[in-house]
Amino acid sequence: MKKVKYILSIFIVVLSLFGCKDEDDYKDFLNNTEPPINVSAKVSVTQDNTGLVTIIPLAEGAINYVLDFGDGSEVSDLIEPGSSVDHIYEEGSYELSITANGLNGLSTTSIQTIDVSFQAPENLEVFIENDSSISRQVNVTASADFALSYEVDFGVPDLEPLTANIDDTVSYQYDEAGTYTITVTAFSAAIETVSYTEEFEVTEILQPLVAAPNPPNRQDSDVISMYSNAYELDVNVSSWRSEWSTSVLTDIQINGNDTKFYADADFVGVEFYDEDAVDASGMDAFHLDFWSLNATTFRIKLVDLGGTPTEAEIVIEDIPQNEWVSIDIPMSNFTDAGMTSISSIQQLIFSGLPVGTFDFFIDNVYFYKAPSNVPEGLQGTWKMAPQAGSLGVGPSVGDISFFSCDVGCVDLRACYFDDSYIFGADGSFTNDLGAESWIEGWQGGGDACGTPVAPHDGSNPATYVYDEAAGTVTLNGVGAYIGLAKANNQGELPNVPVPDSITYNVTFTGPNEIDVNIDIGGGIFWQFKLVRELPPATPLTGVWQMAPEAGSLGVGPSMGDISFFSCDAACVDLRDCYFDDNYVFGADGSFTNVLGDQSWIEGWQGGGDACGTPVAPHDGSSPATYVYDEAAGTLTLNGAGAYIGLAKANNQGELPNVPVPDSITYNVTFQDANTINVSIDIGGGIFWQFKLIKL
Repeated sequence: MKKVKYILSIFIVVLSLFGCKDEDDYKDFLNNTEPPINVSAKVSVTQDNTGLVTIIPLAEGAINYVLDFGDGSEVSDLIEPGSSVDHIYEEGSYELSITANGLNGLSTTSIQTIDVSFQAPENLEVFIENDSSISRQVNVTASADFALSYEVDFGVPDLEPLTANIDDTVSYQYDEAGTYTITVTAFSAAIETVSYTEEFEVTEILQPLVAAPNPPNRQDSDVISMYSNAYELDVNVSSWRSEWSTSVLTDIQINGNDTKFYADADFVGVEFYDEDAVDASGMDAFHLDFWSLNATTFRIKLVDLGGTPTEAEIVIEDIPQNEWVSIDIPMSNFTDAGMTSISSIQQLIFSGLPVGTFDFFIDNVYFYKAPSNVPEGLQGTWKMAPQAGSLGVGPSVGDISFFSCDVGCVDLRACYFDDSYIFGADGSFTNDLGAESWIEGWQGGGDACGTPVAPHDGSNPATYVYDEAAGTVTLNGVGAYIGLAKANNQGELPNVPVPDSITYNVTFTGPNEIDVNIDIGGGIFWQFKLVRELPPATPLTGVWQMAPEAGSLGVGPSMGDISFFSCDAACVDLRDCYFDDNYVFGADGSFTNVLGDQSWIEGWQGGGDACGTPVAPHDGSSPATYVYDEAAGTLTLNGAGAYIGLAKANNQGELPNVPVPDSITYNVTFQDANTINVSIDIGGGIFWQFKLIKL
């Protein structure tokens, strides 16, 4: 006890030297520290009929232990972690009480039965199995009457036998698969023991235990998908194993994810002909997720058969084994390797080493390009990624060993995974939970789907500040949160007051994917994976300009009639600063006028009907959005100053005779996929008309 008192006295002196803030931080740390968990004891007994039992208390988060031996004797002194206690029992059964004390004074007590018998163990039963998730790991469990503990000799030279309490499990991972002699010996307090020996075959796990990584959230227009549960299928592959292939193909599922398995491969041909040929000329890269137990080299060949056949092969040496490898190959690598066309790819060929005997798994086969018009920063609507591990908590960032929401949890909490976290372009933030979300016990719910509870129901106004350099986002507003309502910088509700603001750490893992975490104190980090919702792409998505041709800009008394004014060839040349203006329709619904340094500035704007500096609000400086109604053939721009074709033309008339509108609706007709005719009726039988082309 002297040693314990000495440590405490130093501890108190150190605390007295803390400043107020340090002391408060320490108190917060203590308040958020959980009591010890997984409390048990490892026990063994000498085989000499003396009843001498050695006890080693075990727990997570304990600073010391106290044992009540259950035989009426005095409890033990404080026992330090890793230390053991010897105790002599009479023959009989006892309830050992193990109390584990935590740093904050909280304790956890566990009861464990100790059977001390001077009779030799009987009826030894041994269960030996290969672990289902860890390759070459063997798990052994033994039970026997009168036994207190047992040991396992795994048949490996120079490896000491491993011991455990009777009925507990002992595990060992072998370096190599094969057959080993495993011997299990059970012990009681008697001198005699009982043993069991088995020749056991240790096996290698020959396939992935987890599914391939989830691909990034992409617009349909940014990906050409051949095989993936993540994207809508774009290519109807006629054969994933051509007749001229040398391999065995099996379609399997890994954690519910479709995966293709090729065994004993030399080369594998994948075919997609005629209308299913892939035009990858607008794509940046080819992607494939690959897993193999024994491949040392992997090759990927693309074959274009649109005209003169052309092909190129990329070789990946020393590819990692026993793990998913995400392969991303720039299309330029194929063209640099001699491929003269990538506009009609009709074959994909896999090969590798060792020839004829390498096995591999593939998933997520697609071509892709960089996202177009990604919203700035966090702007947009985000949701929790509906995948295992997207919600979790652990002792450090990247570790969610305390709790991880698995596939079953994701399904159970569907009402939570459809919650929206909306970051507005104006700095506003909204929790949109809909009619139901996951309501925890501290909120008065039953840890089940239920009606959202104030203030964590999105009813209070909130804002956000995103600091890209610091990698943080701060939500300002009572009840605003990301991921989990209870987690904040002071701890967890209801143990702390509801905060006015919360700061999270944010890391972009892709253009539309973020990892968010929050340190609640006490070495506890809640962690969330979110994906940005992308609105479906419209035919307008992209960059457009006025067609640089006579008649593309005009006005007249009806549609198709531009007899009042028509911009001829000379006009097009004169207004070159106007014909290079960009009208940018974002995949996220944003719209921008990009005019550059100059555009055509009319007299009502203070210009001289000549090229000049763009004038606000018609200079693209104000945020704007668009709504395209394909059925009605209309396009509405929302945002003061946003326009198509001519700044002055709007639904009320012409500027400066009417106020600058907040929105304008145009009529749109597609001439083809890259050409549109746009018109607007400004009233009085006057129709401004524009022809635009997509870049």
